[in-house]
Amino acid sequence: MKQPIGLFIKQLRKEKGLTLTQLGAILGIDSGLLSKIENGKRKLDEKVLPKLAEEFNLDFEELKNEYLSEIIAQKIYSDNYSTKVLQLAEEKVKYFKQKNVKQISLNPN
Repeated sequence: MKQPIGLFIKQLRKEKGLTLTQLGAILGIDSGLLSKIENGKRKLDEKVLPKLAEEFNLDFEELKNEYLSEIIAQKIYSDNYSTKVLQLAEEKVKYFKQKNVKQISLNPN
């Protein structure tokens, strides 16, 4: 999904014929807040992702990845960071995973 998650939610909601009030009730958020999320004026709370995935029959892991990638992209864009940050972050993730594997293998419990 290249579009912001808010627009994606709006598209899904309309395709299913739900009102803002109906989807807001399903997600446990106010319809006004949902409107702001759909229009990019507010950020989606990660806590609603499981309900969103369930309502629209979406893969939860994929939805979480999309959500997090948008947060990272917004941070890089809004603070005018270089995209090199992504490469460095990927290297750090590899390091953390490797370090975690080493710690597990050293602890026989």
